[in-house]
Amino acid sequence: MGDFWGMFLQQLINGLSLGSIYALIALGYTMVYGIVMLINFAHGDVLMVGAYAGFFVLSALGASPLALALACACAMVVCAAMGMTIERLAYRPLRAAPRLNSLITAIAVSLILQNGARILPFVGPNPRQYPTMPTVMVPFGSFSVSNVQLVVILVSLALMAALTYVINWTRVGKAMRAVSYDLRAASLMGVSVNRVISFTFALGSVLAAAGGILFATAYPQIDPTMGAMPGLKAFVAAVLGGIGSVPGAMLGGYILGVAETMTKGFISSQFSDAISFAILILILLVKPTGIMGTKARVKV
Repeated sequence: MGDFWGMFLQQLINGLSLGSIYALIALGYTMVYGIVMLINFAHGDVLMVGAYAGFFVLSALGASPLALALACACAMVVCAAMGMTIERLAYRPLRAAPRLNSLITAIAVSLILQNGARILPFVGPNPRQYPTMPTVMVPFGSFSVSNVQLVVILVSLALMAALTYVINWTRVGKAMRAVSYDLRAASLMGVSVNRVISFTFALGSVLAAAGGILFATAYPQIDPTMGAMPGLKAFVAAVLGGIGSVPGAMLGGYILGVAETMTKGFISSQFSDAISFAILILILLVKPTGIMGTKARVKV
């Protein structure tokens, strides 16, 4: 019985670590959807760009805590610029078009980023080993936590707390909430809608960059398609928590991460991906708005 609880706690810590990464990525999905009603399927590939930006910094400086912080900062700047560029060139011209047009464009942008990275001479199609800090296990009775897991969980919590502060207590956060509630009314009240939407894409891309660095640190191998599966699972987390809800995205990320690691630990690692998408189907059948989502009434 003691072995069971030890294994359970170990998988719980693993799940919280993985769920922290999913939550960070899911926040980008849910913020963009909450404001422009767009599922940005290129978001997972922005994560890939962030991981590669960090890779080049860490390869030059070595894997130390200071280098990791610098790599994270560089990746955030690169991905923020990329997020704003994608919004300006690909999504803004289609803002008044049917949603299907934007959805197809998002898939196209995703494929462009993946295949564009594959043909770049300094990236290439082959997987690369990610520079990481030496793993140190910290024992806590019947389970242990690695220094990498601690870094992932603490950095994710700090970034989520910073995002909550920006949204709830800053001027631009109030503008974001106004635009998400009613875009036209916010525009009439003097809010620069284009700037707010561009800032939202930049903020989501910054979180994706951090998620990419943390994901590559925890699972140290990168390639141009590495963002596809974490991006899809983060989308599942956003839907699970309630697409458009920031607290819901955080909650959904942690639930999905724990469910996946519990499946790996107690059933089989072969079912870990299947359980994620089974959760998506279940939540769409039982509560389509998600755990913390609310029904939107359409006035006629």
